[in-house]
Amino acid sequence: MEFRSGFACFVGRPNAGKSTLTNALVGTKIVITSDKPQTTRHAVRGIVNRPRGQLVLVDTPGLHRPRTLLGQRLNDVVRATLADVDVVGFCVPADQRVGPGDRFIAGELAAVRAPVVAIVTKTDAASREQVAAQLVAVSGLADFADVVPVSAVSGEQVDLLADLLVGHLPEGPRLYPQDVATDTDTDTRISELIREAALAGVRDELPHSIAVTVEEVLPRDGRADLTDVFATIHLERPSQKGIVIGHRGSRLREIGTAARPGIEELVGTRVHLDLHVAVESDWQRDPKKLDRLGF
Repeated sequence: MEFRSGFACFVGRPNAGKSTLTNALVGTKIVITSDKPQTTRHAVRGIVNRPRGQLVLVDTPGLHRPRTLLGQRLNDVVRATLADVDVVGFCVPADQRVGPGDRFIAGELAAVRAPVVAIVTKTDAASREQVAAQLVAVSGLADFADVVPVSAVSGEQVDLLADLLVGHLPEGPRLYPQDVATDTDTDTRISELIREAALAGVRDELPHSIAVTVEEVLPRDGRADLTDVFATIHLERPSQKGIVIGHRGSRLREIGTAARPGIEELVGTRVHLDLHVAVESDWQRDPKKLDRLGF
């Protein structure tokens, strides 16, 4: 039996379910999720092992019409990824009508050399009639290699999708050891877990303004069971600081409490999380600040 290996990426408008689907396929949480658009900012790689192949998933930001330099750079990440992968998954949610954003992405994908599999996501949030209608609507956007409905939440057809994607890969050996779930470095994963916690419950205009950097991850002297993590939450305007810190630091403590379990699972010890908040004026539009924050 031939073995296949290669790279795949999911594209779709923001909040189309790409990150949740990536985590479901990998079988563990490697990508943060949120109902806020543009949650994913880095091309995160997750490894999916199947009997007939190994699929390396690159989770990309949502492709969109950019309004800031950050938005342009996120689109550049998507386009660079599309040029390198062996198969593309185009995600369209079942519970939302096909719109201009989907047609914009379908047009972008027309120039991609790799086969494109259309994926109708979030089928658990739609009726059978809605799913059937969406499959017809999505099929009308382009001539796709496959069209498949899935639910990352219930797991319905997730294994089928994995095998379909593997079937489009070239023959080749494993690219990663079988026990590896991601090649994203620990500091990036910690910063993303903190940003996920910070995104929860904030107003719509704030999520784009939040970035997180990890300054240090250090084992506590004389304590093999404790790790100190020092991180900074970066915002764009002084007025946002009070929202994130909260009354007498209550919101910042909530962020730390929500982020800590995931970080402890990642580093394998208990964690003391030291969070600070800083203002980087208009960082989304400043090339030097974007570089410093890792974009």
